[in-house]
Amino acid sequence: MKKTLALALSLLLVLALAACGGGDSSSGAPASTPAAADSTAEPASTGDDDTPASSELNIYMWQQYISDSLIADFEAANNCKINLSYMSDNADAITKLTAGGGQDYDLIMTCDAYMESLVAGGYVQEIDFSAIPNASNINEAYWTAKEYCVPYLMNYIYIVYNSETCPVEITGYNDLIDPALKGQITTIDGARNLFPIALIALGYDPNSTEESEIAEAYEWLVKFNENVVSYGSTEQNLTNGTASVALTYDGNVSWAMAELGENNTLKIADFKEDAVQLGFDLYVIPTGAKHIDLAEKFLNYICDPEVMAKNLEEYPYSCPNDAAVAAASESYQNDPARDFAYKENVFFQEDVGEALTIYNDYYQKLKVGG
Repeated sequence: MKKTLALALSLLLVLALAACGGGDSSSGAPASTPAAADSTAEPASTGDDDTPASSELNIYMWQQYISDSLIADFEAANNCKINLSYMSDNADAITKLTAGGGQDYDLIMTCDAYMESLVAGGYVQEIDFSAIPNASNINEAYWTAKEYCVPYLMNYIYIVYNSETCPVEITGYNDLIDPALKGQITTIDGARNLFPIALIALGYDPNSTEESEIAEAYEWLVKFNENVVSYGSTEQNLTNGTASVALTYDGNVSWAMAELGENNTLKIADFKEDAVQLGFDLYVIPTGAKHIDLAEKFLNYICDPEVMAKNLEEYPYSCPNDAAVAAASESYQNDPARDFAYKENVFFQEDVGEALTIYNDYYQKLKVGG
């Protein structure tokens, strides 16, 4: 069963790639932060006289997605070293998990869209939430497979455009295929980011399993591609004028608006009907992880309101931790990048079963130009 599931998940990730998640995927190379603790200090006790606390924590996640000071402070407080390794896309994380990630990692970041299959395959283990009391700060609406993960940050994927240079007013996805936008759009990639907007534009379920509908979505995306000037680096392309429209994550929009400062002319599209995607990045403990005690301490630490509030200053994505949002700076709370009414009209990725092969075929066709 696990081999079958691993194959299915690998197929899913072929077409998902950057389906959810912020951060920078520019490097897949492993890295580690220097330990900030006094090397002469004694390891803390776990409560079991025969078992000393772990002194090393191995984490696999997106690059440029967590504050260096958060890592250093945790190391100092727990007399440990955190080794961070980075994934280039979600396929990397799923591969690590399905190949026995617990041999090398104690925490792996994945996406809400894959939790059902990961749990069913036994690739992640239940978390002892009695050791993570701060998890109660996370809004109940933002949990998935609650016994097996801790939500970190979340990402709305929406349209932002330059109100001075964009040639059209954007109120829905269908505006993105207007010929007037040729060479004007910068966008994140991934089938599970692109096909849903096409399906919604056509009036279909964003998680459709009907081949005829997916085929229509492909034809819509062919028109969309004619207007795309670049995939990736969406915030830079907005700020340097390479593009006037972006399909991107809310955190990327925050960075772009902040960089433009008083010269900001970016506007979040005011959708009238179309829903936007909301995805979550989650930490899981892979089956077989060696340093569970330290993994649980880390999860509890990042759920601390003050710790996460400070992290949000550097990584201003939407946050499922209500207490952290309440404790965050005024600049975060008043960030125009999250000043929108999408929260009541969102959709999530769902398991599309055997339709994965259909999505994959059309996605590969789209990427090679038909």
